[in-house]
Amino acid sequence: LGSWALRTACADAAGWPKPLQVSVNVSAIQFAMEGFPTLVANVLASTQIDPRRLVLEITESVFLGDSEANDKIFRALLDLGVRLSLDDFGTGYSSLSYLSTSPFEKLKIDRSFVERCTERGNKNKAIISATIGLANALKMEVIVEGVEAFDQLDLIRSKGGKLVQGWIYSPALPNGEILNRLAQGDFRIAPDGPRRHRPARR
Repeated sequence: LGSWALRTACADAAGWPKPLQVSVNVSAIQFAMEGFPTLVANVLASTQIDPRRLVLEITESVFLGDSEANDKIFRALLDLGVRLSLDDFGTGYSSLSYLSTSPFEKLKIDRSFVERCTERGNKNKAIISATIGLANALKMEVIVEGVEAFDQLDLIRSKGGKLVQGWIYSPALPNGEILNRLAQGDFRIAPDGPRRHRPARR
């Protein structure tokens, strides 16, 4: 399934304008599988997309494995020219030590920190602010996930966040619709959502 997702995403991205990147989630199990860098190399060769357009999103759980083996895989992927993003930051291993040596260019703040960040007394806004500051200091691009309402978007902007991912801009779209809108020459999405986030009742 992971191989299919990688091949399909890269094949779709081959039809997009060249500056656009495609991000693909990679599970810790798939990352550690023998021959994963070879799989990535084969996908790049068969789809003919520029390696710098492919971003592999990897969770912190990979650091629970063999560090020497991980370093070897990271080096092989970087030699291919792909980019690496640390996904769901703050929910897994969460050790800051690996950030000093890891090859990630991007860091994604998990949606669990965003959901209730605008509630009175919630400490997640401080965590978001600190993580954005940390990523900026490390010269890493930071993306905040799970933004659904304008109060969340306003808070993230006030903390220095510049890139967000979430339904306030769009749910997932089929590739056919993306191609049609790109063909129109001006693919812009204005934010649209509730003024304030209201957590689901439990």
